[in-house]
Amino acid sequence: MPLISAADSTLLVVDLQERLMPVIAGADEVVENAGRLVRAATRLGIGVTATEQNPAGLGPTVPATAALLPEPAIAKTSFAAGIDPGPGTIVAVGCEAHVCVLQTVLALRAQGRDVAVVADAVGSRREANRDRALERMRAHGVDVVTTEMVVFEWLGSSDNAAFREVLTLVK
Repeated sequence: MPLISAADSTLLVVDLQERLMPVIAGADEVVENAGRLVRAATRLGIGVTATEQNPAGLGPTVPATAALLPEPAIAKTSFAAGIDPGPGTIVAVGCEAHVCVLQTVLALRAQGRDVAVVADAVGSRREANRDRALERMRAHGVDVVTTEMVVFEWLGSSDNAAFREVLTLVK
């Protein structure tokens, strides 16, 4: 997979929900980095799609993330999202890495989609589950990246008109 292009990618935010996040290892970092990516995507004109797993049980998307989303999250009960999140490379963030993120990402790969999962913007209750999920996704052709990698690849150059504004998101 080449660099992630702003012109040909979509951000997918998976299940960052109120009742789930308190038990996620490193939840603050996951939510913060997901928010950075939503802000950058919005500023750069990149599509953003979000999901909520059984919102009646796990609650809505955390307010810090929900406030940034251009569209309400899509409710689901299947662990794999089962949606077309948008065109191009799918950049995935969210929870839990070893359940809904993993199953959604592997389903997208099975459809022939290019997928990048953002390691510092996905979480699980236990770090070992997150780490094994990242290893498994990588073994199936998923690019494992970081928030800053995605932001700078989306920008492409310091000549980008949004460079200074987007740069503040990662500093």
